[in-house]
Amino acid sequence: MISPKDYANFQKDLLALIRAELPDTPADQIVREMLFNIANLRQENHDIAELRLLNTAFKELRYALKIFKPYRQTHKAAVFGSARTPKTAADYKFAVSFGKKLAKKGWMVITGGASGIMEAAMVGAGADNSFGLNIMLPFEQDANPIIKGNQKLIFFKYFFTRKLMFLKESAATVLFPGGFGTFDEGFESFTLVQTGKAKPRPLVLMDKPGSDFWSSTLALLKKNMSSRGLISKGDMELMRHFQDADKAAEELVNFYSNYHSSRFLKDEYLIRVRKPISNTNLEKINKDYKYLVSQGKFTLLADLTEEDNKDLALTRLLFSFDRSHYSGLRLLIDFLNSL
Repeated sequence: MISPKDYANFQKDLLALIRAELPDTPADQIVREMLFNIANLRQENHDIAELRLLNTAFKELRYALKIFKPYRQTHKAAVFGSARTPKTAADYKFAVSFGKKLAKKGWMVITGGASGIMEAAMVGAGADNSFGLNIMLPFEQDANPIIKGNQKLIFFKYFFTRKLMFLKESAATVLFPGGFGTFDEGFESFTLVQTGKAKPRPLVLMDKPGSDFWSSTLALLKKNMSSRGLISKGDMELMRHFQDADKAAEELVNFYSNYHSSRFLKDEYLIRVRKPISNTNLEKINKDYKYLVSQGKFTLLADLTEEDNKDLALTRLLFSFDRSHYSGLRLLIDFLNSL
């Protein structure tokens, strides 16, 4: 067993060696830290199962990032739904229609790559506009014929790495009727948006006209969670329910019609939009959305020194966000898209 003193000396020498081998760019600083942590594993006596977990997770994420990178500028929707939905079902045909309409608007779809709703969305979008994130299960879950053999089909051993890529690489979450897996994947997205751990995005529920699948689910959530104060007032506003493929596709596209992106800038929240914000509209924002502000008011950012996006064509709205009213943040984005 290595002594604490020897371990400290090992870390010091290791860090010096890595720094000597890599330049001092921001990216290389992160690579240096990764190499440092990897080398430390050898000294920490982890068992083989733990090392395999770390290694497999790293390989899965690295490879997935590589596959997604050429398509990063294209908006993608993560589409979830039952693998058991037959091709003759109305929801299957509805998912085909939605995938087709979304692809015509320049979007791509990301699904689990299996049968049912996942296959249907890919049939509509086409193989060129589809990504499949397949999970290796004890029972066989083969890829559907639309994505099978495609370079954009990625296999995962772990659900957590797969979930991460679904959320990171998509700009919207869409749920069709499904079972535990659909609810698990979809409601994780809802939770992360609700808590601010994921950036604002459209969260869409879809089922065939006349179905009560999502309306009954929403009624249950309202009765058992919202009315009892178990979720914040307004959290239900984050989810939008559609039984019309055109309107659902428009919901996704319109969300990014003016809204570009957002991030925390030190202790304040920054929203980037494509259109200028007039003084009149800035006054309206300060009046109607002041409940989002913990102190001060909404202002327009002119100094881009600390901004990581220097695009001069974008207008930047800056405010001290209270970090709790994420449903209100969604409503503010809706207003900005209406300008």
